[in-house]
Amino acid sequence: MKKKATSDLNRLSVEQFAVTEKLPVAVVLDNIRSGHNTGSFFRTCDSFAVRRLVLCGITATPPDREIHKTALGAELTVAWSHCPSTVEALEELRGEGYLIVAVEQVEGAVMLGRMEWERGRRYALVFGNEVSGVGQQAIDLCDLALEIPQAGTKHSLNVAVAGGAVLWDIFSAMTL
Repeated sequence: MKKKATSDLNRLSVEQFAVTEKLPVAVVLDNIRSGHNTGSFFRTCDSFAVRRLVLCGITATPPDREIHKTALGAELTVAWSHCPSTVEALEELRGEGYLIVAVEQVEGAVMLGRMEWERGRRYALVFGNEVSGVGQQAIDLCDLALEIPQAGTKHSLNVAVAGGAVLWDIFSAMTL
């Protein structure tokens, strides 16, 4: 086995990425404290060709040094917007036909791996603050919740790691 060179990866140019078909997913960040986590979401959204990233409340926005450090330029390729309120963002997304999904440990949540993603359906995935999670007002607007099964003692993943797990699951269900 030999490690691939960057030239072997068939990477899209910024211009090609701009016009490529996107996954019908909006990622909503509910008051994320760390610019590094936000930057990681930019990079993951670029990797899985997510349609848009909505940064809400205190979540940092580009240009930002911490975001750039982990995004590695993906903040220039992923469509993003900022909304002062997560509730306002979710109401707008619902009006655009998105199914609103909280990624949170709540009663009645569907376990990741058991979620049946429908090809072509629009999903807005809401990820919450590193300490308090998705705010209750946002949860109240969600159509369903998704929980990542865990076996350790913490039952808590870094929000950007959780984003990678969920986005891989939906990407693989809709594209592979």
